[in-house]
Amino acid sequence: SDHMENICGYLMKYTNLVTGWQYRYFVLNNDAGLLEYFVNEQSRHLKPRGTLQLAGAVISPSDEDSHTFTVNAASGEQYKLRATDAKERQHWVSRLQICTQHHTEAIGKNNPPLKSRSFSLASQGSANSPGVQRRPSQNAVSFFNVGHHRLPTGKRVPIMQPDHLVDVREMMSQAEGQQRDLIRSIECLPASGHLTSLDQDLLMLKATSMATMNCLNDCFHILQLQHASQQKGSLPAGTTVSWLEPKISLANHFKNGAAQNFPAEINKPASVREEQSIAEPCQLTREPEEINPDEELEDICDDKEDDLGAVEEQRSVILHLLSQLKLGMDLTRVVLPTFILEKRSLLEMYADFMSHPDLFIAITNGSSPEERMIRFVEYYLTSFHEGRKGAIAKKPYNPIIGETFHCSWRMPKSSVATDAGTSSSAHTPSEQVTLPKDPEGQAEPDYYTVKFVAEQVSHHPPVSGFYAECVERSMCVNAHVWTKSKFLGMSIGVTMVGEGVLHLLEHGEEYTFSLPCAYARSILTVPWVELGGKVNINCAKTGYSASINFHTKPFYGGKLHRVTGEVKQNMTNTVVCRVQGEWNSVLEFTYNNGDTKNVDLTKLSVTRKRVRPLEKQGPFESRRLWQHVTESLRDGDIDKATEHKRALEERQRNEERLRAETETPWCTKYFLKDGDGWVYHKPLWKTVCAAQTQQTDSN
Repeated sequence: SDHMENICGYLMKYTNLVTGWQYRYFVLNNDAGLLEYFVNEQSRHLKPRGTLQLAGAVISPSDEDSHTFTVNAASGEQYKLRATDAKERQHWVSRLQICTQHHTEAIGKNNPPLKSRSFSLASQGSANSPGVQRRPSQNAVSFFNVGHHRLPTGKRVPIMQPDHLVDVREMMSQAEGQQRDLIRSIECLPASGHLTSLDQDLLMLKATSMATMNCLNDCFHILQLQHASQQKGSLPAGTTVSWLEPKISLANHFKNGAAQNFPAEINKPASVREEQSIAEPCQLTREPEEINPDEELEDICDDKEDDLGAVEEQRSVILHLLSQLKLGMDLTRVVLPTFILEKRSLLEMYADFMSHPDLFIAITNGSSPEERMIRFVEYYLTSFHEGRKGAIAKKPYNPIIGETFHCSWRMPKSSVATDAGTSSSAHTPSEQVTLPKDPEGQAEPDYYTVKFVAEQVSHHPPVSGFYAECVERSMCVNAHVWTKSKFLGMSIGVTMVGEGVLHLLEHGEEYTFSLPCAYARSILTVPWVELGGKVNINCAKTGYSASINFHTKPFYGGKLHRVTGEVKQNMTNTVVCRVQGEWNSVLEFTYNNGDTKNVDLTKLSVTRKRVRPLEKQGPFESRRLWQHVTESLRDGDIDKATEHKRALEERQRNEERLRAETETPWCTKYFLKDGDGWVYHKPLWKTVCAAQTQQTDSN
């Protein structure tokens, strides 16, 4: 590769609290996969002062500033380095990452034998002595004796026979017990002194021991499958061997290493037994259910998420969780602690993005394609503020496959903006798409109704589909979102993969749009949410498009939650509107005629959604499904909430396993697979098309 070049230069290296930062001359040796440093350039011909093997290393730009980055070697040694500016840091980081990837892949191809390590607790007496001085990289080595064991030369490991699996299971149990003892020993260390339970090397040791046991459990499961296939003759057609959920629950290490002992099945609350015993979803009716908006009542639930106490009290839990994660790790299968959860499902969070239905309905009232695009951008940018509940970055419940959420909004027609200040109900019949009339001939209500439905259509990957429509204004929106979460060090990033389409049937226009990434920052202190990335909105028919940038906060200075964007006509490349501001505060729209408009999101009226009472909801509707978890969180009973949450997740895993064994595909209820996306089974554009066909036939 052209980028596989040896580079060298001065960087600042952090040594310790006494010496601080010092200039050192660094050399990246791509051929050997080494990062070496010297006192200065003149001493380059001498032996390096330090060397790091880059194979298996992790190169991480720091959140502290735009100059600092770290090199974490597979051996556990770490270099904390600082460049002169952001450009130089990016140069070093990119070259180091390329070299690291090259040599890591080379090791994987060569497949060398792995060394096994045994850890035994050493005497703490000498380590606790005030006279002992330890470098940060020696924390774990001072506490643990590390021994390497090799097989005698020329001897091969005998092939594991199926009847040896019982012995393996026994050894695995012993290893799991030793691993738990190791975790407890670390967490029983004092909170201050030379060696603490939050020592970076010990946290890394906890993480690697956890990962090792999970990997061994997965391998053991594969051996069991092979054993079963030998007994049956062969695996059933279509059977796949996949990686499993972690066998050692993260929750077992939440409370200072002590495993949580939940009561036996007979002693579990009735609500938990009910959650575990709900029938397989496909055995329930999977026919779409028509929800009558008249049965829905205005939502009185007001769960604010401003409780800082839980985050402060559970910081040790977060540290233990972080010690089990790696940079870039996919968090889809990681069981997160219950106290960081919002008291709502992700499906309901998508509904809360629709909390300004007046702005949504007003889009189609725009008198020109340009105005309609600008109105859609205004609605789009105002939707995120209400979608977030409170200032703290908490996580909604991961929807269970087959889970649904229904709600609606009623908006007085007089409250919806029109094209020229006229009543929104004053459109002539020729301007509107003809829909089937109410058979009962009831008087037309003085409000618009926006109906919403969401469904979790897939578990792995986690994909949600949602759909909203306003029949009176002949408009609807259909979207599918795949949430991909990754661990980024001191933050968590969530990528919203998918696409939405707004249909304005009155004008024959379709607006495609995407969603920004979300980041939970400062997860060790008070976590907060930040949006980032570029999104595009396009209307192929009119040729108008919008480009919106959600800016993440720079390392020094700058504003939080900043957003900029522009709307333009593609054929002439003319910008017709620019927008800037903060997506949770004030937005300023500047039009090409010089006019400006400010939108203060904190003063926008929020229309409460309407939801059916719990007793009228189906067993897989979000609020009824998660009601016991939500009630426990409201009561502050984290243990009980965890128990209910675990029961739901375990039931989902059992059902998924059963479907895999019986080769039964999952049946969705409201959404149908359409290429790479998902579409509502009865979208408004189909209803309108059928009505127009019927009207043509009658004429």
